[in-house]
Amino acid sequence: MAKTDRLNHYRPWMLSVLRIVTGFLFVEHGAQKLFGALGGIGGMHLAFPEKLWFAGVIEFFGGLLILVGLLTRCVAFICAGEMAYAYFTQHAPHGFWPVVNHGELAVLYCFVFLYFVTAGAGPISLDHLLRKRR
Repeated sequence: MAKTDRLNHYRPWMLSVLRIVTGFLFVEHGAQKLFGALGGIGGMHLAFPEKLWFAGVIEFFGGLLILVGLLTRCVAFICAGEMAYAYFTQHAPHGFWPVVNHGELAVLYCFVFLYFVTAGAGPISLDHLLRKRR
């Protein structure tokens, strides 16, 4: 068996690991905005109906769903859209290059979520468990 074939065996599992880590990190961003956790946004949490509060809801609850792998494709699509919106409204006005306008994380999240839209949740997920039961 070639090395590439052996590594391909782990591809679905690494998809799940990438999804879990991404969901966990995304939850942290939402927790900052909603609950003021981890220093919050400027040391405070945001309240309804501030625009960033809505972002926090998507990041926290969307991140939880991504973390456990439930409704992954749909939720990832919404999260990708939120990150694209965040980039173009909050970062792009400050310059063209993401590293200059501090938007590289939003771009990276956007494309990782788009990958989940196409690839799904992987074998370590509630989506996989529910699909197996059917």
